[in-house]
Parts: sequence; C-alpha cells; structure tokens
Amino acid sequence: WTFQEILFDTKPDVLVEAGTFLGGSAYYYASMFDLLRHGRVVTIDIEDFKGKPVHERITYLLGSSTSDEIVSKVRSAIVPGEKVMVVLDSNHSRDHVRNELRLYSDMVSPGCYLVVEDTHFNGHPILPKFGPGPWEAVEEFLATNKNFERDRSRERFLLTFNPGGWLKRIK
Repeated sequence: WTFQEILFDTKPDVLVEAGTFLGGSAYYYASMFDLLRHGRVVTIDIEDFKGKPVHERITYLLGSSTSDEIVSKVRSAIVPGEKVMVVLDSNHSRDHVRNELRLYSDMVSPGCYLVVEDTHFNGHPILPKFGPGPWEAVEEFLATNKNFERDRSRERFLLTFNPGGWLKRIK
C-alpha cells in the first residue's frame, strides 16, 4: 500500500530495484506504472531465476548491485532529467547495504524516495541475532548524509518491514 502511495505521489520515471529474486516486486511496480501510464523498472540480481515475469516496463540486469559494471548500466539507463526512485532489497548485511547507499543515493531525485527494505532485522524487532543489517546501515548513512530524511508518515499503518527505511530525498 505504501509503495503504491509513493509511486502515485512522486510519479518517478525510473524505479531502480536492487534484489529481483523471482521478479514479483518488479512486476508489481510495473503494474502500478501501467495504471499511472508512466514509469519503468530497472531491477538487479546476482541470480537469474527462471520464470520471472515479462513486462515491457521491466529491464532485468544480472550481476551484483555493487559492481562497477552494473552501476554503470543503471546510470546509463537513466536519461538526464528523469525522476528516479531506488529500492534496496538485496543482500541485507550492513556492509552491503552501506555500499548500495553510497552507490545509489545520488541517483535519487529530490522529492523521491530511497527505500531500504527489511530494516526490521537484527532486533528491530525481528531476528535479534541477525547481526548488523539494513537498520544499522541506514543509521550510519543518515549520520553523514543530510540530503535524506526518514519519512515516518510512511509508517502510519503501524506495521512495516522497513521501519526507519523510508528515506525521502530533501535536497
């Protein structure tokens, strides 16, 4: 529901997703873009799972979201002036998410979102023995990056897999 609202409110031209898995989220975003008659998805994964949905608004990239090659492909898929949103949902270790934040945050357009998924890991409130993960990466990122702020209004339903992970670019 929250993603649906964000897509309607911000109407990005491109949604970059790190972590395709079976393609369900990419297909959901593409379907939302169909309703908006606008937007496309660039989604990345290190594995090529068979049976991913085919949709004209989805571009699948195979490789690590943090590799120079993939970051370059993503950047080249964005036309100057396009509004960009980023969703990070791949490897959930703190170090990997921190690196993704470093690589993708500058692609996010002011007024759009950088969503860090599964910040509820490592005792926030589930999987207390997970170890440092997305939550900790977001904490470190926000301590040094003043271009983003948490948008707690996106947590008004009281349940979210992404507590503190709805980051809005403010400048």
